[in-house]
This record gives sequence, structure tokens and C-alpha cells, in this order.
Amino acid sequence: MNILQKICFVLLLTTFSSVYGWDCFKDKNIDNCSVKAEQGNAESQYHLGVMYQRGDGVFRDYNEAVKWYRKSAEQGHSDAQYNLGIMYERGHGVPQDYKEAVKWYKKSAEQGESLAQYNLGVMYERGDGVPQVHKEAVKWYKESAELGHSGAQYNLGIMYERGYGVLQNYKEAVKWYTKAAEQGLSGAQYNLGVMYERGHGVPQDYNEVVKWYKKSAEQGHSSGQFNLGLMYERVHGVPQDYKESVKWYRKSAEQGHSEAQYHLGVMYERGHGVLQDYNEAVKWYRTPAEQGHSEAQYHLGVMYERGHGAPQDYNEVVKWYRKSAEQGNASAQSNLGVMYENGQGVPQDYNEAVKWYRLAAEQGDASAQSNLGGSYAKGLGVHQDYKEAVLWYRKAAEQVHSGAQYNLGGMYSKGQGVHQDYKEAVLWYRKAAEQGHSGAQYNLGVMYDEGRGVVQDYKEAVLWYRKAAEQGHSGAQYNLGIMYDEGQGVPQDYKEAVKWTRLAAEQGHSGAQYHLGNNYRKGQGVPQDYKEAFKWTRLAAEQGLPQAQFRLGVMYSKGQGVHQDYKEAVKWYRKVAVAIVEEQSKNKGVLLTLAIIGLILIVFLRWVYRLIRKIILGRVHKEQEREKEQVHREQERQCCREKERQEPDQSRKKREKPKNSNEKKRSYEEILGLSSGWTKSDLKSAYRNKCQQTHPDKWKDFPEDIAQRLEEEYKEVQEAYKYLSKK
Repeated sequence: MNILQKICFVLLLTTFSSVYGWDCFKDKNIDNCSVKAEQGNAESQYHLGVMYQRGDGVFRDYNEAVKWYRKSAEQGHSDAQYNLGIMYERGHGVPQDYKEAVKWYKKSAEQGESLAQYNLGVMYERGDGVPQVHKEAVKWYKESAELGHSGAQYNLGIMYERGYGVLQNYKEAVKWYTKAAEQGLSGAQYNLGVMYERGHGVPQDYNEVVKWYKKSAEQGHSSGQFNLGLMYERVHGVPQDYKESVKWYRKSAEQGHSEAQYHLGVMYERGHGVLQDYNEAVKWYRTPAEQGHSEAQYHLGVMYERGHGAPQDYNEVVKWYRKSAEQGNASAQSNLGVMYENGQGVPQDYNEAVKWYRLAAEQGDASAQSNLGGSYAKGLGVHQDYKEAVLWYRKAAEQVHSGAQYNLGGMYSKGQGVHQDYKEAVLWYRKAAEQGHSGAQYNLGVMYDEGRGVVQDYKEAVLWYRKAAEQGHSGAQYNLGIMYDEGQGVPQDYKEAVKWTRLAAEQGHSGAQYHLGNNYRKGQGVPQDYKEAFKWTRLAAEQGLPQAQFRLGVMYSKGQGVHQDYKEAVKWYRKVAVAIVEEQSKNKGVLLTLAIIGLILIVFLRWVYRLIRKIILGRVHKEQEREKEQVHREQERQCCREKERQEPDQSRKKREKPKNSNEKKRSYEEILGLSSGWTKSDLKSAYRNKCQQTHPDKWKDFPEDIAQRLEEEYKEVQEAYKYLSKK
């Protein structure tokens, strides 16, 4: 028998054996299969093993399955060898043994069994039962792939994409992904979509991306569902559709895809494609955050900080920021620095704040760079260093961070860390102002108002003041009020001036409070009202504004809107003087200090002079009135004495009967003008008053007869006082 005849005989025998063994499996006739298997039929032995493995027609029994697979495999049956390899790999019916699995996979693979070739490739890729050798893995994947095995085609695509066991080759990767994808393998469809999205091995084509992601997603591939959601959110290959995006995120999230859960949380937080719901946002952030998703941890911290969907809790804020920051999330590091700087949820610690700012800043986080610049400018947690502050402000400003642009403008305006340059200051203020930064808008208004770095232009100043004022910037509101008050850049309008001044004053702006007080005092734009004027002036004075303190002193001294109170007036004048001394001593402006103090003293002394003059003139007037009254009384007494002289002596004697003791006491009391029930203090007071009226200094220049009478009366007062003092 020649070789060709032998080959034909073997093929005929194998075919007959397969058909012979298949009949028993097809009929699920265990007895028939057992008989044939016992007779040594390899195909029957294989199928009998399958029946025991699956529990078809018999109770499932892995031990029996292994027994019959082994018998068939030892006869060279490739499927039995493959299945026996699976039993060893999984530890079904035998102890798990990767080496034995590899042995039987290799026997089957060498016979051209694509499943065995694929599994053998997996064993070499993982290093299970054999040393990890990617080249061997590629070899077996390729053999299986060329036989049409979709899993092998997919894995071979991965090897080419990543350059494992072969030179990295995106075109080859795309070729094998396509073959597997066209067979419906969802993982290959997803990876093929990724290749089209990145333009690896094929031109970038979002239509193709969406096509393959959708095929993958519709088969339930969670990453395909997530990426398809991204395409709908970011308008790549499809019109933007938040609802469709949320639909695919949800499908993926419900399979536990952490990235999809995080993005679904974002959609709920922003109200994109769903009604805004912070509680749902927190729910979807929490799951991936607990799995270590740094972005979800950061966003969960933000929700706790703002009290959105969860009670505001700075301890929880710090906890989640820290978890995210320790994974290198720059935004979380920056925010954790803020918590340390403000002492929220942790003890205030500027050094720790700078540490986290620096970590984030070195990753290019603009907010952290700006905050680190602020730390250097203020000397918090580091030595004060304006040059270093400018360096970090500039890094953030060049990333279009409006706060940093504003601060960099301030450094140029003040000449801190750089040469003073108003034009450069205006440039950075403008950049920040055009982004809507209210502080920059205000400062840009000031530059136009004062003509620094730009040509003075009141209309431009008003424009920028108004933009900032409408955002609630109190300084801009105050300055806008001044512009209306003085008619600069706008028609003069006291009512409009009061409107903006009041808005600033109600925010606690001391200058606005003082100015509003002046409006009420003068009746400009409002009815004149000293009480309102006093109220706003006092609020400004209590914030330490010297002008307001001085004006408050004046209002107390004049009794404007408050009861006249010279002590309170002096108190507020003293505060002005102290404040000016302290301020000027810092600036070493001794001459200016003395000049201002001198001016205040002149004003104060002038007020004291007027007060004393008023008091003295009042007393003089009273004394003159008393003297006129005394002269009038004395003239009356003189008339009475003249009448007495003309009366007969007898009648006068009758009237001048000796007085008893009681009459004497009564006459002394009458002399001093005391009423019944008088006290010692009444006596002294009455005596002083009478002495002032009858003292010799008062009547020395009077006519002789009047002076004589006043002298007698003075003696009577002295005598009465001595007598009553003893009593």
C-alpha cells in the first residue's frame, strides 16, 4: 500500500469514526455512546465527555467528563484535547493546573484547532503555565485569527496597537479589529471606534466612530455605551443631544462603569438632559468616588462645600478633596489649599496651604498658581516675595485666569516685584475686565478716571464703573455715585448719585456711608434730614474713616441730628487726631502730620473760643439784668424812706416797737429770702446769692445814698447769716 493509499484509508477511517460517534451524541443516547466509547471510539468518548460536562442526558459530572476527554485526547482527538485543557485551566474534575492546560492546548493547537490556538495565545500572554512570552502569544493568535476566530483577531489587534510581541502597527491593529468587529465582537467594535476617534491607523472620522460605538453599545458593551454618550454630549459625529447622552451614560453606569457614573453625576449637577437634581448628582458621584475615581471625589467635595445635595460639611469637603488630591488631582489640591488657608474643616495652616497650592501649580492649575502668587504677595506660609508673586500670577494670567490677570495688573500699578508701569497695569486689568472680573472693571475705571496709563476719559471711567457696579462691586457703586454727583462723564444727577451711593453704603462701604450722610445733611438728591445724616456719618466713623469722625464731632458740637454733646464731640475729634498720627507715623510724614494736627487744633480751639465767649457773654448779660433789678429795688426803698421821714415821729415810733425774738428770727430769714423748712445748704446758697447782690464791689461806683443803703443791707446779710448759722 503506497503513502497516498494510507492517507486515504486514515481519512476514511476518521470520517467513519466521527459519523459513527456523532450519531450517539445527536440522539443523546447515553447507552449507545457509552457502548461505543467503551469500544474505544474516540469521537464517542469525546461526545460522552461533553454530555457529562454539560449534563445532557446524564447528571453533570466533571470527573466523568475528564475521564472520557482524556481517553479521546490520548487517541489524538483535537476537540477532546482542547476541552481537557479547559478542564485543567478551570479546575473542573481535576485540580487546577495551568501547565497541564497548556500541554493539552498545544496538542490541539498543533492540529489546527483555532479555539486551542486562541487559548494557548492567552496562556502565553498572561504567563499562565508557561513563561510570559508575547511573541509566542502573537504567533498563536495569528494562527487562530487566520482561521477566523474573532477573539484571536481582537487580541491580535490589541497586540499590534500596543506593540506587544510585535512592532507597534496601528494599521495592522485596525485590520484585525475590523475582522473581529464584522463578526459582531463588541470589544473589537468598541476598539475600532477608538482607532477612528484618535486617527490611529485610519483617518479620523467621527461618523465611523459613532457607527462602531453604537454597534458595541447596542450589544451592551459598557465602555461603548459610555463613549457613545460622550459623542452625543460633545457633538462629535452626531448633533448635540444631552438626553441621548444621559441615556447611554445611564446604561453604562448601571453596569458599574465608574466613568459613566461620574459623567451621569455631572449631567444631574448641571441639569443637562435631565432636570437639575443635586441629590442624584451626589448619588452618582459617591459610587465612583468610593471606588477611587479622583474626579468624582473632587466633585463630591465641591457638593459638600456648597451644600448641594448634601448638608454643608467642611470635614467631608476636606476628606474628599484630600482623597482626590493624593491621587494627583490638581483641582482638588488647589481647593484643599484654600481649605487650609481659610481654616475650614482643618486648623488654619498657611504652610500646608502653600504645599498643596504648589503641587497643583506645578501641574499647571491656574487657580493654584494665582493662589500661590497671593501667598507670596501677602507672605502667608512663605517669606513675602513680590517677584515670586509676579512669576506665579503671570503663569496663571497667561492661562487666561481673570483673578491672576487682575492681581498682575495690581502689581504693575503699585510697582511691586516689577517696575511700576501703568500701561502694563491697564493691559492686564482690561484682559480681566473683559472676562467680567468686577474688581478689574473697577480698577480700569479708576485708571480712566485718573488718567493713569491711558488718556483721562470720564465716559470710559463711567462705562467700567457701571459694569462693576451692576455686579455689586461696592467701590464701583460709590465711584459711579461720585461721577453722577459731580457730573463727570454723565449729566449731573443727584438722585442717581444717591441711588448708587446708597447701594455701596448698604454693603458697608465707609466712603459711601460718609458721602450719603453728606447728601442728607445738604439735602442733595434727598430731602434734608439731619438724623439720617447722623446715622450714615456715624456708620462711616465707626469704621475709622477720619473725615466721618471729624464730621461726627461737628454734628455733636452743633447738635445736628443728635442731642448736643461736647464730650462726644471731643471724643471723635481725638479719634481723628490719633488716626492721623498713626497713619503718618507709618509713612514717616512728620511735617504733614504736624500740619494736619495743627489744623485740627486750630478748628478745635476756634470752637472752644466761641463756646467760652458765648458762656461769658451770657453771664455778663445776666449780671447786667441783676444790677438793673437791684437799682430798681433800691430806688423803691429810697422812695419809701423819704415817705417815712415825712411821717410824724409818733406814728414812726409806733411802727418801730421793739421786736421780740420770734420776729427777729423771721426778719433774718426774710433778709436772706429763706422759706420755711430751710436746710443748711439752702442757707449757704441764699447767703452766696445775697453777697453777690450786695457786695461792696457792686455799689462802690453808685451814688452815695444808694451805696449807703447797699452797705447797710450787706451788713444785715452778714448778721443774719451769723445768727442763722449758729441756729
